[in-house]
Amino acid sequence: MAELTTVSFGPQHPVLPEPIHLDLELKDEKVVRAVPSIGYVHRGLEKLVEKRDFKQFIYVAERVCGICSFGHGWGYAKAVEGLMEIDVPRRASYLRTIWHELSRLHSHLLWLGLGADALGFESLFMHCWRLRETILDIFEETTGGRVIFSVCEVGGVRRDLTDAMKKSIEERLTGLRKEIEEMASVFLYDDTIQTRLEGVGILSMNEAMDLGCVGPMARASGVPNDYRMADDDGAYRDLGFHPVLEQTGDCLARAKVRIRELYQSIDIILGALENLPEGAIASPVRGVPPKGEFFTRVEQPRGEAIYYIKGNGTKNLERFRLRTPTNCNIAALVKMLQGCDLADVPNIILTIDPCISCCER
Repeated sequence: MAELTTVSFGPQHPVLPEPIHLDLELKDEKVVRAVPSIGYVHRGLEKLVEKRDFKQFIYVAERVCGICSFGHGWGYAKAVEGLMEIDVPRRASYLRTIWHELSRLHSHLLWLGLGADALGFESLFMHCWRLRETILDIFEETTGGRVIFSVCEVGGVRRDLTDAMKKSIEERLTGLRKEIEEMASVFLYDDTIQTRLEGVGILSMNEAMDLGCVGPMARASGVPNDYRMADDDGAYRDLGFHPVLEQTGDCLARAKVRIRELYQSIDIILGALENLPEGAIASPVRGVPPKGEFFTRVEQPRGEAIYYIKGNGTKNLERFRLRTPTNCNIAALVKMLQGCDLADVPNIILTIDPCISCCER
């Protein structure tokens, strides 16, 4: 009978974009158990809410994660607006939706590139990231930043889109869709990718629900879990949003969900631009947050994120708490690694799209 061998995976590993450590207990080449360890990049961001006033802290919230920076700023702003009962103008809500869906395009293209790199497809990796540059150029043109945008504020947004900007975005995204179709055909039909991803890391619908999965992880297992369906602070309801679902729950299904969400995000952005309401882009914010608590959610590219704040009647909030999608999906990662081949561990880890900087505030 073979003995168990413990192998350390990470925190520094070529396939990991961020540091996470796993102790893999192996029997021959099969993983018997995986024990995760996090805590390598803890930054104490949530504590800073006591030292920055509620308007300043949105800059800190954005820096929880570079890829999801706009969504984190939006989630914090939504929480403060709810606590202070601030009505956000419809135009601002549509602009937030546009930038948030651009962030989803940015995130999914980045993930597809990392997935290609893990499989040894260097040219496909560079191609995915070349397409991602189109999104970063749009961000730079409309917000002034490529990673941290600082365009979302409590009460609305700081910048507006001109007619020329709208036309430019529409033209670029129309061209981008054609290039994404060419790139996606490799992920969906290449024999090597099919062999490495199909039937690997299977997570059933019941397991996904029991383990509290969110985002593409849950939707690839057939769970219709997408907060955008219920989001009142955006354009999703007006545009008839429906979540993207797959049923097989393997690594290939998670790639398919993210690829299909690329097309969906482009459609949402084009619809929001076409129906962009006239009016103000921000509401005045007066006074300080009252005593009380507020809880809200945002559907980030990796899944549903929860934002909680507590006001004490001063300009500095008493508490800010954030639950990110990767926190939820690590439990499912541990489940999927049980019984897999050691060679499949990198692919399974990448298909949850881990964001460890989000995990560790």
